[in-house]
Amino acid sequence: MSRTNRQLRLAARPVGEPRSTDWQQVEEPVAEPGDGEFLVQVLYLSIDPAMRGWMNAGKSYIRPVEIGEVMRAGAVGRVIASRHPEFSVGDHVSGSFGVQEYCVSDGHGVTKVDPATAPLPVYLGTLGMSGMTAYFGLLDIGRPEPGQTVVVSGAAGAVGNVVGQVAKILGCRVIGIAGGERKCRSLVEEFGFDAAIDYQTEDVRKALREHAPDGVDIYFDNVGGDILDAVLTRLARGARIVICGAISQYNNTEPVKGPSNYMSLLVNRASMTGMVVFDYAGRYGEGVAQLAEWLGDGRLLSKEDVVSGGVETFPETLMRLFRGENLGKLVLQIADA
Repeated sequence: MSRTNRQLRLAARPVGEPRSTDWQQVEEPVAEPGDGEFLVQVLYLSIDPAMRGWMNAGKSYIRPVEIGEVMRAGAVGRVIASRHPEFSVGDHVSGSFGVQEYCVSDGHGVTKVDPATAPLPVYLGTLGMSGMTAYFGLLDIGRPEPGQTVVVSGAAGAVGNVVGQVAKILGCRVIGIAGGERKCRSLVEEFGFDAAIDYQTEDVRKALREHAPDGVDIYFDNVGGDILDAVLTRLARGARIVICGAISQYNNTEPVKGPSNYMSLLVNRASMTGMVVFDYAGRYGEGVAQLAEWLGDGRLLSKEDVVSGGVETFPETLMRLFRGENLGKLVLQIADA
């Protein structure tokens, strides 16, 4: 093949907010698939807060992206050449293909997806890792019961909006915390939350006293920091806190701010549990099936914020997350579907 593959490779480990110079754009010939391999043209890239953590050195739940390595990213693409018995030319697939235009794969960790069932970006959001995170984090760790109060931070993001909607389907009262009037209005009017708190203009503790007078039974935390501390003051007896992410802390140049109100866990016999979606890989089929059913019958809304551009626009698109500019799942389209 005479195609050229444009890639973004990690050039430096960021200090604070990532900069465009932390990546290097590289061009190389598109590789031919060998026996048992296939070639994917990448169409859509998943843009996730976790990417910031992947750029750091040190032990974590997943190995870091190494200097000189293609930046890790979940993606959806189309098979354009195959020497693999289970993948054919024309198949649409989802996998960790990286920030590049083409990827050769042996099929490990790759799933076929059907654009006739849902638009391709949905497989990076509600029917992808974001949806799996929301589904298993809420059900397995949060253990919601009808009538309980669920609070979600980062509620207008890819994970948060699904958490809130699933909690509503299961009969809970749901309060979302988000930044800005547009997002808060969307939580109530589009996603069906019972209430929304704008952390940019409201006192979160005071608003929680108003909206959750009997306390918070489940808190699904995507942001950490001051908002986590505020919710800790409003826990109900036996509350469950799901620690999914801490986007407010990812670009810190100082140590991560821990919760000063953690003794509320003792007083209220509450629990705080970390959640990593990869632990549920063997059950993804269960989660996809249930979320797809709710999407099909209209009880669940999938919201994607799709940005068009080449791989070179990845750094700026990633920063949209940390500026809070996205509503729903942020996706970068790098080729025509």
